[in-house]
Amino acid sequence: MPYVKRDSEGRIAAISLDEQAGFEPCDNSDELETFCASLRTESSELAATDLPLVRVLEDLIHLLIDKQVIRFTDLPAPAQQKLLERRNLRTSLKNSLQLLQDDQQGIL
Repeated sequence: MPYVKRDSEGRIAAISLDEQAGFEPCDNSDELETFCASLRTESSELAATDLPLVRVLEDLIHLLIDKQVIRFTDLPAPAQQKLLERRNLRTSLKNSLQLLQDDQQGIL
């Protein structure tokens, strides 16, 4: 049986499989399911912002390097490798999507 800790309004604030101080037994599966669903929703909302934030951080790192605030070699080797991989992927993607040559811009 799961044990729950409730907040000041009586809502589930935490779940434990072990009996602990401040926790009480809970056999209300609907209430437990609602609590678990709220955790999944909060987690997926946070995860949805991860990819755009990665791009912002990547651009920020390159800006700091370009402005000579930090050196690329100041970063740990795994970070350097990841940044190089992403830069190479972005360059190859940009090149593969370029449909017009520079001298053909605007000519269809």
